[in-house]
Amino acid sequence: MTSAPATNENIRGAVHTSSIHDSSHKHVAGTAVYIDDIPELPGTLQVYIAMSTRPHARLASLDLAPVRSAPGVACVLSAADVPGINDASPVMGDDPVFAETEVCYVGQSIFAVAAPSIDEARAAAGLAVIEYEDLEAYLTVDEALAAKSFVLPQMKMKLGDAAQALETAPNRHSGRMRIGGQDHFYLEGQVAYAVPGEDADVHVYSSTQHPSEVQHNVAKVLGVPDHAVTVELRRMGGGFGGKESQPALMAAIAALVVRNTGRPAKVRLDRDDDMEMTGKRHDFVIEHDVAYDDDGVIQGIEFMQAARCGMSADLSGAICDRAMFHSDNCYYLQNATITSHRCKTHTVSNTAFRGFGGPQGMVAIERVMDEIALQTGRDPLDVRKANLYGTGDRNVTPYHMTVEDNVAPELIEELETSSNYRARRATIREYNAAGNILKKGIALTPVKFGISFTNTFLNQAGALVHVYKDGSVHLNHGGTEMGQGLFVKVAQVVAQEFQIDIERVKITSTTTAKVPNTSATAASSGSDLNGMAAQAAARTIKERLIQHAIDAHNVPREQIVFLPNRVRIGNEEMSFADLVNEAYMARVSLSATGFYKTPKIHWDPMTGRGRPFYYFAYGAAVSEVIVDTLTGENRVTRVDILHDAGQSLNPAIDLGQIEGGFIQGMGWLTTEELWWNDAGRLMTHAPSTYKIPACSDRPDDFRIAIWDKGRNVEDTIYRSKAIGEPPLMLAISVLSALTDAVASVGGYKLLPDLDAPATPERLLAAISGLKARAAS
Repeated sequence: MTSAPATNENIRGAVHTSSIHDSSHKHVAGTAVYIDDIPELPGTLQVYIAMSTRPHARLASLDLAPVRSAPGVACVLSAADVPGINDASPVMGDDPVFAETEVCYVGQSIFAVAAPSIDEARAAAGLAVIEYEDLEAYLTVDEALAAKSFVLPQMKMKLGDAAQALETAPNRHSGRMRIGGQDHFYLEGQVAYAVPGEDADVHVYSSTQHPSEVQHNVAKVLGVPDHAVTVELRRMGGGFGGKESQPALMAAIAALVVRNTGRPAKVRLDRDDDMEMTGKRHDFVIEHDVAYDDDGVIQGIEFMQAARCGMSADLSGAICDRAMFHSDNCYYLQNATITSHRCKTHTVSNTAFRGFGGPQGMVAIERVMDEIALQTGRDPLDVRKANLYGTGDRNVTPYHMTVEDNVAPELIEELETSSNYRARRATIREYNAAGNILKKGIALTPVKFGISFTNTFLNQAGALVHVYKDGSVHLNHGGTEMGQGLFVKVAQVVAQEFQIDIERVKITSTTTAKVPNTSATAASSGSDLNGMAAQAAARTIKERLIQHAIDAHNVPREQIVFLPNRVRIGNEEMSFADLVNEAYMARVSLSATGFYKTPKIHWDPMTGRGRPFYYFAYGAAVSEVIVDTLTGENRVTRVDILHDAGQSLNPAIDLGQIEGGFIQGMGWLTTEELWWNDAGRLMTHAPSTYKIPACSDRPDDFRIAIWDKGRNVEDTIYRSKAIGEPPLMLAISVLSALTDAVASVGGYKLLPDLDAPATPERLLAAISGLKARAAS
């Protein structure tokens, strides 16, 4: 040991500092290994999944003999070939791997073909002889509502007496809005690679946000215990919720081929098949009936939310619940009734998508704010501010949770000032009054997003940490990396705990063989859960090292201090690596598991009461747009964002998440239109027909800041806040700004009839409709 020098240096990769994404150099160079990049073993089979061409029909006959006799075919699988349970659903047991007697959407899997090449498999599948007997199909929310077709029972939340408030308030208006869905359009499509092991075991490389669920579903389909299936992945090329429940189908089919042939098998969907076969963000129809006073303060409101869930429940129950939870956004609804219908349609089962229902609920209440502003003649921002939750009172949600961490008023005031909102709005009003064909709009909208899985049992995580004799660290946990920076954040936590440079922490693939029974990396909880679990494991080992130092060096606990890459023991110092080696020689265990479960949360869906969220994440955005009133073409010209990330674990990563989330939300609300034809087929199933935002759609003036006063009031990992989902909803400001621009055509007297996404066609229709209403 050496004498202790005075020093102020820090470790590289400490928490609250900007560390680059652990794979960023590989992303840029194209060397990051995804599932499809894993070298294929000899004899690997390629699998094609044959899909239904009808939205709802009985399978009158299915002749696969021509398929089995086709050149190169090694295996043909249908429902009759499933040795276990023919189901790949996350919850309800209603998502068959292969259709049995009935198909329920265009794109549903009927059978699979395995051959040495995907071309051989696809060609063979085309030889199948399928006879359908068509049945009545419900394709839209309205058709499902009329037929009372639901995948789950109706839900209701209630606070106060909305009906009474509606009858007695001085002002009352009602409206209806359609909010479109969204395809995940992850860069890496759905893919699974299954490899046979000993004793009928199977190892599945799956591009999934939920390895444990894939493991469980593969085992269920094969009819084996979970321990016979290992699921592993190092990274995904994007997920956004689309790889939470959906990958189980691809993994199960790949594993079935392994079981039947003894050969490795890969299922890799092309983009068209991926978009037709997998679920989207739920589209909603939301009706509102609102009562308010002359200042625009809401006295009572009723919402009817109807979601297109598709042919099965998937995760729709929790998604529709979260839409209800976020019907308030940042606003106190003292008398509110929210009714939710989960509609069964003969379309693909919709699924998780960034925000998980919350964005749809928020869009509706923000439309209400815009409507009240137009009816009262007030600035929409003033209406929003008048309805904000309080900090000491006016702070109970429609689900009877008290909001204890409300920073929205302060954050909004700061953004209003820094963005120069008032002056810009006045300038825009003057510009629009000049009679220009181009109209401008501006809006400031806030976000309050609840953080936790609303199914309480999912709020748990595990981690495994090894410290090797040389002081290097192996880190594993149940979270998955999909580009969001989770892995580097958790590595920062472990580096911080041991006070070692982050390069000393090895990030490893997520695998069910190391950390079992994990929850999905979803609900924006990845860092909260896995960071705390990894911290617990690191602290267990650190405590053992401290106890060893106490015993070996005969010093009191308070004289042992972990410094950057070294440890002070009394008046002497030794490197972290030397202390670790010394502890190893003294037979101290240098491996530990960590576990974390989120405290305080509870939710009773039967009563509609509880505390489903540990805390809320807040933010606000100002968006400015310009619209061509002759064509509906439009651009977002400037965006100002102020977002609360608590005490950010990694500001660089968080800024990237804010920017990416906003752009994805902007695409959802402006350009990304899903369209099914009358035969139930999705026609926007490729980049040629489905428009995600391009680089040129990014606002030229884009100002993003993390709120410097942010600090989580709850005991989260280093007082940080979740960042994955909340920024998406900042883009609601774009829809409100477009509404503002179109409203100028009618002299700001009438609410435009503008559904989402606000495509140029919809904007032009809204402008024409507004002109006609204003003239009448």
